[in-house]
This record gives sequence, structure tokens and C-alpha cells, in this order.
Amino acid sequence: MDYVENNGVRVAYEAIGSGPPLVLQHGFSQDSAEWTQYGYVAPLAEKFRVVLLDMRGHGHSDKPHDGAAYALSNLVGDVVAVLDALGAGRAHYWGYSMGGWIGLGLLTQRPDRLGKVVLGGVQPYARKATPFKSDGSDAEAFMRELAQRFGLDFDALPAAFRAKLLAMDCRALAVAQGDRDSLAGLLPGITTPCLAYAGDKDRLYAEAQQGASAIPNSKFVTVPGGHVQAFQDAKAILPDVMKFLAA
Repeated sequence: MDYVENNGVRVAYEAIGSGPPLVLQHGFSQDSAEWTQYGYVAPLAEKFRVVLLDMRGHGHSDKPHDGAAYALSNLVGDVVAVLDALGAGRAHYWGYSMGGWIGLGLLTQRPDRLGKVVLGGVQPYARKATPFKSDGSDAEAFMRELAQRFGLDFDALPAAFRAKLLAMDCRALAVAQGDRDSLAGLLPGITTPCLAYAGDKDRLYAEAQQGASAIPNSKFVTVPGGHVQAFQDAKAILPDVMKFLAA
């Protein structure tokens, strides 16, 4: 992977394929490799220069233990820094979950760097973060709590996946999710074409749909499953995204 620095934090990224640039930004406690693992990158790289980022705190990027480092403006700045390093004036953007939140940040802070935007599994309204009981120093305790929040049984996860989770910097993850201010008042002013989607069993489904309806040039798509399943089932959303980006 390559690296770029944004205000002292190194962000890891790689570009695959050729064509118009398309940034893929994963969600909380994931890394960029999961876009490949679940079948997104191969079909997208046939038509786009797919840019994979490891969000700060994740993957090969730096992992600050200061919660202020994960302010939305910093996460937006990381994406912009990668685009600058690639010489890309504008790029399409696809973010899921926390990656979708960064997408909303780009839409409201740096729309000049965007082509079209796909927002998966995210809602734009205020959210009070529930502090983790663990500070991350005990990785297993932290990951068990995180799995519970996602409605998953940690012990039932594949062994290789559990090992990957336990190897993460959980102290960074413990501070990476903070309170979110509502972006509702900014949505009507967004002019960037957007495609939003969420799983029909995702607990934020209704708010995601409502938020999408407030963006003038936006379409909302429903896919099956909960929050995690809606990301892992690439085939459920890829046809809609490919059509949207090609239009």
C-alpha cells in the first residue's frame, strides 16, 4: 500500500484498475481489504480506478488514541489527502456505515472533490455515542461488546475473523466513535447526485431512508438483511450502483 500524511496522521491507500477514480471507504472496525473479500473490487475495477482507503484507526493507517483525531473534518481531510496524492481533482465515492458518515462529511464540506456518491448503511441525524465499557486494553472484552452491539455472537464468528478482530488496535477503536451532530439542515443544499441504501432489517433503516429523501438529487434502495449482512452481500447492491455510476 501507499501512504499519505494528513496533519501528522499517515493514511494507507491503494489504487486498482483504470478509469474514473472511485473511492471505497469501509466502516468502523473493518479495513479496506473487506471490499475485495466480499466481491466489490473485481467488477468495479473493470470500469473504475478503485481507490481503497484504510480509515485512520484501522488497517495499515495510523491509529491515534485521542478521540479528537477522529473528528469528521479529519476523516474528510484524509480522503482529500489521498485524492491529492493521486492527482485526482474529483472522484466518485462509496462509503458504508462510518464510511457513509465520511461521505456525508464530504458532501457537506468538500463537494468540489466529488463526482457521484453512494451512501450505505448511514443516517445523517444526531447520534449520542454510547461509551464502550472496555477502554480497548482487553481486546477480547472490547470485541465481545462490539459484536453484541452489532447483534452478533462473537463465539459463532469464523475463527480467522475472530483472530483478525482481536489483532486490531482496540484502544484506537474505543475512542474512534464519538457523538455526531445532525447534518439534517445541510441536506437540502446538496447538489451532488447520491444513491443511498440500507438493509431492510438495519435498525437505522427508517432514518437512512428519511435522510436520503431530504437530498434533492438522491435515490434510495432497499437491500435485504441487517447492518452487517447488507455490506457482506455485494451482489444485492452492485447492479444498482453500477447503473447509477454509469448514468
